[in-house]
Amino acid sequence: MRYRRFGRLGWQVSEVGYGMWGIAGGEGGWTGADDASGRVALQQAVDLGCTFFDTAWIYGRGHSEHLLGQLLRDNQGHRLYVATKIPPKNRERPSRRGSLLADVFPEEHIIEYTHRSLEGLGVERIDLMQFHVWEDSWADDERWQAPIRMLKDQGMIGGVGISVNRWEPWNVLRSLDTGLIDAVQVIYNIFDQAPEDELIPACRNRDIAVIARVPFDEGTLTGTLTRESRWPDGDWRNSYFVPENLIASVDRAERLRPVVPGGMTMAELALRFVLHNKTVSTVIPGMRTTHHVEQNLAVTDGRPLRAEVRSELRHHRWDRQPTEWSQ
Repeated sequence: MRYRRFGRLGWQVSEVGYGMWGIAGGEGGWTGADDASGRVALQQAVDLGCTFFDTAWIYGRGHSEHLLGQLLRDNQGHRLYVATKIPPKNRERPSRRGSLLADVFPEEHIIEYTHRSLEGLGVERIDLMQFHVWEDSWADDERWQAPIRMLKDQGMIGGVGISVNRWEPWNVLRSLDTGLIDAVQVIYNIFDQAPEDELIPACRNRDIAVIARVPFDEGTLTGTLTRESRWPDGDWRNSYFVPENLIASVDRAERLRPVVPGGMTMAELALRFVLHNKTVSTVIPGMRTTHHVEQNLAVTDGRPLRAEVRSELRHHRWDRQPTEWSQ
């Protein structure tokens, strides 16, 4: 495992972290989650050197945090970094233009869910507390700034992050100037290269950590989806991969296949693309099995992509606009 500096917080974290949405199950999640196999996969990640774990209260309504809390107790000799998220009070994800801070992150809600996460994780301090949605129009509003300062001053949280809405990497730039944001979590992958335009340079200039999420484009960039892919009732992917999105995504993945170097899977190519950007502090693929863990963590061998491959991948950029189904 290779490690990278986590922005101005100075932590050394595994360059491949663990995205914990998929193993939580529950309302609004992914079906097929199994606590027993999930716990084994989490421990396997620790054994292979993974030190950064990203969760959220909304993942299984606290269940993912409980799983992570048990992992922390089982590995007290390891320095594992915990990142979680405050859910929007109105439960609307993503937020919308015109969403009011008072409806999404009122002060008492920020404090309440910090305490809930502390209790669920079984810790006295959360390394990184993130806002799960965001509107940059809130940047200068003291009503979120004051409770965040208080929580940091009291030692309940170590750093503050923002998880940017899908396909809106610009929707956080003003907030970076407040000096309160230590990390930004953004969708960044072979298709979604837009963060390179403004957000990643802005974070680099301010020494703010970048957490790259959805490196596989919710599964498209594993090369395993087809136009006929379907999931059990209640699985979040059914609402995201509507025909309009599924067909276009699979077609683009098929056009990418000729670029994949021999001996490499499309998923490996996707992770190596993200890790080539040295401003990225960690990438957090979802992993539910030890097979996923072993495959993804094996990419941290420091081997760069060839220049001609990187150049070709630039042609696969896909700029999209949020829609009713993009969530």
